[in-house]
Amino acid sequence: MADDGEIRRMQRDVERYRQAAHDALEQLDWCIGFLHGSKKASIAAALGRNRAFIRKALLQRPEEPVPSQMVQE
Repeated sequence: MADDGEIRRMQRDVERYRQAAHDALEQLDWCIGFLHGSKKASIAAALGRNRAFIRKALLQRPEEPVPSQMVQE
């Protein structure tokens, strides 16, 4: 069984990985928005599907609209 120090270290690691995943999704959002604005809609759509999969399957978070969807609404 892990001691308190080991548990705190694992919790810090989890938070660090969670922040890294969040930062990566923000960068992906920027890329999707840029590509959409550059008339590369098919590439932006493919990245949007990848983003949705990452949020839903890997991070177990609900899907959110990508930047290009937020602009159109």
